[in-house]
Amino acid sequence: MRRTADCWQAGSMTEIRLRRSAWHALLPSLALGAVLLLGSCTPAATPPPADSGQGSAGAHDQTAALQTAVDSGNLAAAQAAIASGADANARFADQTPLLVRAVKNEDTSMAAVLVKAGADVNAKDPIQDSAFLYAGAEGLDEILELAIAHGADVACTNRYGGTALIPAAEHGHTETIKILLEAGVPVDHINNLGWTALHEAIVLGDGGPRQVEAVRLLLAGGADPGIPDDNGVSPRDLAKQRGYEDMVKALDEYLP
Repeated sequence: MRRTADCWQAGSMTEIRLRRSAWHALLPSLALGAVLLLGSCTPAATPPPADSGQGSAGAHDQTAALQTAVDSGNLAAAQAAIASGADANARFADQTPLLVRAVKNEDTSMAAVLVKAGADVNAKDPIQDSAFLYAGAEGLDEILELAIAHGADVACTNRYGGTALIPAAEHGHTETIKILLEAGVPVDHINNLGWTALHEAIVLGDGGPRQVEAVRLLLAGGADPGIPDDNGVSPRDLAKQRGYEDMVKALDEYLP
């Protein structure tokens, strides 16, 4: 009986060993299957987000390219830079707006491109010139009309406290005077020197035909011929003192 039990125990142990060996042989296959199964269920890796700094750097580079284009008058390069994200309201190192630089370069086409791209027509440079003010002072009528059409502040003043109309009158820019009067620039505004546009047309002009026409345009536009300068001298007396008889006659037509 004991022998039979010993034989059964030995057989059982043998069977256990065989099963254990089979299990160990099966483990690598099971592990490989698990890896494959997990791999098929794992979502695809999400690509890393784009570097947000690259966009900013690109825009900065394009703005620098636009500055160069404005300075050199390269219209095609300016348009390309704007299309690539350049800032039309950027400033040069000396704080001059790009638009003001284009206007001072008398580059009408460049100014138009910048305004179309959103450049502020009222932005001023360090000496208080805006595109509108400078265009008015220098008789750049196409740019002036462009600025007015895009929201120019017609009552804004320059470093002398004067409107665009005052230097336009000084220089005898008759067509410019017409544009500014029609736009609603205050005709009797007094600058820091105590002068109106009418005063400057007389005092700082040469008394020639253009200056006489400037005086006539201002008077027709509502300028008050009775406003004296800071020294209490009337426009008529200012003209009389300088021998500008045609101006005196024009003023007399509007004096009581």
